[in-house]
Amino acid sequence: MNLVDRLKRKEEAALLEIMNQYGDYLLRMAYLLINDYQRAEEAVQDAFISAFEKINQLEKEEYLKSWLTTITINRCRQQMRKWSFKHIFPDIKTVEYIKQADMADSPETDILAIEQNKNLTAAIHSLDYKYREVITLFYFNELKLAEITALTNIKENTIKSRLKRAKKLLRNYLLEEEDAHNGGKKSDEESIR
Repeated sequence: MNLVDRLKRKEEAALLEIMNQYGDYLLRMAYLLINDYQRAEEAVQDAFISAFEKINQLEKEEYLKSWLTTITINRCRQQMRKWSFKHIFPDIKTVEYIKQADMADSPETDILAIEQNKNLTAAIHSLDYKYREVITLFYFNELKLAEITALTNIKENTIKSRLKRAKKLLRNYLLEEEDAHNGGKKSDEESIR
Protein backbone atom coordinates (compact mmCIF):
# COMPACT_ATOMS: atom_id res chain seq x y z
CA MET A 1 0.00 0.00 0.00
CA ASN A 2 1.41 3.39 -0.97
CA LEU A 3 1.93 6.30 1.41
CA VAL A 4 -1.11 8.29 0.28
CA ASP A 5 -3.40 5.29 0.71
CA ARG A 6 -2.00 4.79 4.20
CA LEU A 7 -2.65 8.47 4.96
CA LYS A 8 -6.22 8.09 3.69
CA ARG A 9 -6.64 5.24 6.17
CA LYS A 10 -5.50 7.77 8.82
CA GLU A 11 -2.37 5.83 9.81
CA GLU A 12 -0.33 8.01 12.16
CA ALA A 13 2.83 6.16 11.10
CA ALA A 14 2.24 7.40 7.54
CA LEU A 15 1.87 10.98 8.83
CA LEU A 16 5.15 10.66 10.72
CA GLU A 17 6.73 9.30 7.53
CA ILE A 18 5.73 12.34 5.44
CA MET A 19 6.77 14.67 8.26
CA ASN A 20 10.22 13.05 8.30
CA GLN A 21 10.43 13.02 4.51
CA TYR A 22 9.27 16.59 3.80
CA GLY A 23 9.56 18.43 7.13
CA ASP A 24 13.02 19.96 6.69
CA TYR A 25 12.31 20.92 3.08
CA LEU A 26 9.06 22.68 4.02
CA LEU A 27 10.56 24.32 7.11
CA ARG A 28 13.46 25.85 5.16
CA MET A 29 11.04 27.13 2.54
CA ALA A 30 8.69 28.54 5.19
CA TYR A 31 11.57 30.22 7.01
CA LEU A 32 12.74 31.89 3.82
CA LEU A 33 9.21 33.11 3.21
CA ILE A 34 8.35 34.46 6.67
CA ASN A 35 11.73 35.06 8.33
CA ASP A 36 10.78 33.74 11.74
CA TYR A 37 11.74 30.23 12.75
CA GLN A 38 8.92 29.67 15.24
CA ARG A 39 6.28 31.02 12.89
CA ALA A 40 7.73 28.89 10.08
CA GLU A 41 7.48 25.82 12.31
CA GLU A 42 3.89 26.73 13.10
CA ALA A 43 3.06 27.12 9.40
CA VAL A 44 4.57 23.73 8.56
CA GLN A 45 2.82 22.01 11.46
CA ASP A 46 -0.48 23.55 10.35
CA ALA A 47 0.23 22.38 6.81
CA PHE A 48 0.80 18.79 7.94
CA ILE A 49 -2.37 18.82 10.05
CA SER A 50 -4.37 20.26 7.16
CA ALA A 51 -2.90 17.74 4.73
CA PHE A 52 -3.71 14.85 7.06
CA GLU A 53 -7.29 16.07 7.48
CA LYS A 54 -7.81 16.70 3.75
CA ILE A 55 -5.76 13.85 2.30
CA ASN A 56 -8.79 12.53 0.40
CA GLN A 57 -8.50 15.59 -1.87
CA LEU A 58 -5.14 14.33 -3.17
CA GLU A 59 -5.66 12.07 -6.15
CA LYS A 60 -2.17 10.84 -7.03
CA GLU A 61 0.81 10.11 -4.79
CA GLU A 62 3.25 11.77 -7.20
CA TYR A 63 1.62 15.13 -6.40
CA LEU A 64 2.18 14.79 -2.63
CA LYS A 65 5.26 17.03 -2.48
CA SER A 66 3.75 19.82 -4.58
CA TRP A 67 0.46 19.53 -2.67
CA LEU A 68 2.29 19.89 0.66
CA THR A 69 4.27 22.81 -0.80
CA THR A 70 1.04 24.56 -1.84
CA ILE A 71 -0.52 24.07 1.58
CA THR A 72 2.63 25.39 3.28
CA ILE A 73 2.75 28.45 1.00
CA ASN A 74 -0.87 29.19 1.91
CA ARG A 75 -0.08 28.82 5.62
CA CYS A 76 2.86 31.21 5.20
CA ARG A 77 0.59 33.72 3.49
CA GLN A 78 -1.80 33.44 6.44
CA GLN A 79 1.09 33.99 8.85
CA MET A 80 2.12 37.11 6.94
CA ARG A 81 -1.41 38.47 7.10
CA LYS A 82 -1.49 37.90 10.88
CA TRP A 83 1.87 39.43 11.73
CA SER A 84 3.63 42.60 10.66
CA PHE A 85 6.88 41.53 9.04
CA LYS A 86 8.61 44.68 10.25
CA HIS A 87 8.66 43.29 13.79
CA ILE A 88 10.54 40.10 12.94
CA PHE A 89 14.34 40.01 12.99
CA PRO A 90 16.51 37.00 12.13
CA ASP A 91 18.91 35.79 14.79
CA ILE A 92 22.23 33.98 14.51
CA LYS A 93 20.83 30.64 15.74
CA THR A 94 18.18 30.62 13.04
CA VAL A 95 20.64 31.51 10.30
CA GLU A 96 23.00 28.77 11.48
CA TYR A 97 20.10 26.32 11.51
CA ILE A 98 19.50 26.74 7.80
CA LYS A 99 23.15 26.67 6.73
CA GLN A 100 24.27 23.65 4.77
CA ALA A 101 25.62 20.88 6.98
CA ASP A 102 28.44 19.68 4.75
CA MET A 103 30.36 22.86 3.88
CA ALA A 104 33.28 22.38 6.28
CA ASP A 105 36.73 22.65 4.74
CA SER A 106 38.28 24.90 7.35
CA PRO A 107 37.14 27.28 10.08
CA GLU A 108 37.73 30.20 7.72
CA THR A 109 35.56 28.60 5.04
CA ASP A 110 32.85 27.98 7.61
CA ILE A 111 32.91 31.60 8.78
CA LEU A 112 32.85 32.92 5.21
CA ALA A 113 29.97 30.61 4.25
CA ILE A 114 27.97 31.57 7.35
CA GLU A 115 28.49 35.24 6.56
CA GLN A 116 27.43 34.75 2.94
CA ASN A 117 24.34 32.80 4.03
CA LYS A 118 23.53 35.52 6.54
CA ASN A 119 23.85 38.22 3.88
CA LEU A 120 21.75 36.29 1.36
CA THR A 121 19.13 35.44 3.97
CA ALA A 122 18.95 39.09 5.04
CA ALA A 123 18.69 40.13 1.39
CA ILE A 124 15.84 37.68 0.75
CA HIS A 125 14.05 38.83 3.89
CA SER A 126 14.37 42.46 2.80
CA LEU A 127 12.13 41.72 -0.19
CA ASP A 128 8.35 42.13 -0.17
CA TYR A 129 6.61 38.81 0.36
CA LYS A 130 5.53 38.45 -3.28
CA TYR A 131 9.17 38.60 -4.41
CA ARG A 132 10.41 36.36 -1.58
CA GLU A 133 7.86 33.75 -2.57
CA VAL A 134 8.92 33.46 -6.23
CA ILE A 135 12.65 33.60 -5.41
CA THR A 136 12.25 30.83 -2.84
CA LEU A 137 10.16 28.62 -5.11
CA PHE A 138 12.37 29.15 -8.16
CA TYR A 139 15.84 28.96 -6.62
CA PHE A 140 15.46 27.12 -3.33
CA ASN A 141 12.74 24.68 -4.37
CA GLU A 142 14.09 24.57 -7.94
CA LEU A 143 10.60 24.66 -9.42
CA LYS A 144 9.91 25.52 -13.03
CA LEU A 145 7.79 28.55 -13.89
CA ALA A 146 4.83 26.36 -14.82
CA GLU A 147 5.06 24.57 -11.47
CA ILE A 148 5.15 27.89 -9.60
CA THR A 149 2.10 29.00 -11.58
CA ALA A 150 0.24 25.84 -10.57
CA LEU A 151 1.23 26.17 -6.90
CA THR A 152 0.47 29.87 -6.49
CA ASN A 153 -2.31 30.51 -9.05
CA ILE A 154 -0.26 33.45 -10.38
CA LYS A 155 0.16 33.96 -14.13
CA GLU A 156 3.51 32.87 -15.56
CA ASN A 157 4.30 36.34 -16.96
CA THR A 158 3.69 37.84 -13.52
CA ILE A 159 6.06 35.29 -12.01
CA LYS A 160 8.69 36.11 -14.62
CA SER A 161 8.44 39.83 -13.91
CA ARG A 162 8.55 39.25 -10.14
CA LEU A 163 11.63 37.06 -10.54
CA LYS A 164 13.34 39.70 -12.64
CA ARG A 165 12.47 42.44 -10.15
CA ALA A 166 13.47 40.28 -7.16
CA LYS A 167 16.87 39.47 -8.67
CA LYS A 168 17.49 43.15 -9.31
CA LEU A 169 16.48 44.04 -5.74
CA LEU A 170 18.68 41.26 -4.32
CA ARG A 171 21.64 42.34 -6.41
CA ASN A 172 21.24 45.98 -5.30
CA TYR A 173 20.89 44.96 -1.67
CA LEU A 174 23.99 42.75 -1.76
CA LEU A 175 26.03 45.42 -3.56
CA GLU A 176 24.98 48.02 -0.97
CA GLU A 177 25.95 45.65 1.84
CA GLU A 178 29.30 44.95 0.21
CA ASP A 179 29.86 48.66 -0.27
CA ALA A 180 28.99 49.34 3.39
CA HIS A 181 31.27 46.50 4.49
CA ASN A 182 34.13 47.93 2.46
CA GLY A 183 33.69 51.31 4.15
CA GLY A 184 32.15 52.98 1.12
CA LYS A 185 34.93 51.84 -1.22
CA LYS A 186 33.83 50.35 -4.49
CA SER A 187 34.43 46.65 -4.94
CA ASP A 188 36.99 45.50 -7.51
CA GLU A 189 34.14 44.38 -9.75
CA GLU A 190 32.44 47.79 -9.64
CA SER A 191 35.62 49.74 -10.25
CA ILE A 192 36.30 47.72 -13.42
CA ARG A 193 32.93 48.68 -14.93
